[in-house]
Amino acid sequence: MKPDFSPLIDDLSLLYRHRPATGQPSGLVILMHGVGSHENAMLGLASSIAEHMAVVVVRSPLTMAPGAYSAFSVSFTAEGPKIDAAAAEASRQKLVQFIPELQLRYGMTAAQTLIAGFSQGGIMSASLALTAPQCVRGFALLSGRILPEIGPLIAPAGDLKHLSALIIHGENDDRLPYFWAEKSAVLLREHGIPFRLQQYKMGHEITREAATDFADWVSHSIGC
Repeated sequence: MKPDFSPLIDDLSLLYRHRPATGQPSGLVILMHGVGSHENAMLGLASSIAEHMAVVVVRSPLTMAPGAYSAFSVSFTAEGPKIDAAAAEASRQKLVQFIPELQLRYGMTAAQTLIAGFSQGGIMSASLALTAPQCVRGFALLSGRILPEIGPLIAPAGDLKHLSALIIHGENDDRLPYFWAEKSAVLLREHGIPFRLQQYKMGHEITREAATDFADWVSHSIGC
């Protein structure tokens, strides 16, 4: 039986719950939820991750309503998503502070750390990895996108060369259509970051098949 997640922990830069590894942990996986959701929404995906990995599910810093949190506000228009760029940047900076705090607490290195998220959580995972690659080994976008706004902040190619990435997206996604996955692939290719792009017959969601493939990527990215 896999260890249970802790109650909410509130003494670092962001609130989170932690699932310890069974035995000596081989890595740390940080999971982030979508807009208007909460950290517990990622527990299902976390359950797919092997027991030898420690897992953290993070609560985004902005409260929209009771039980509903975000990293930044967004509206979906005919011209595409419109975001609060200042809030997105503030949340990115919180992540840059938070991840080394986690690594220090749990005895993990950046080379043992992956960050991933669903929808807005994936957006923030990519923002962190591409602008502060010293924090992680790799990142995964699950039904997400890469913000054009981070373009000027993306690290030099030499600092990105250790990263690997996973893009998971549904071809029937009506919130963030599949072309966002293609845009992400183009950007990663331009920056020389190896990645896997996986397309599914699903909407804006994480299916069991996608979760299984994500867990496989985690194991291969850090090693058993």
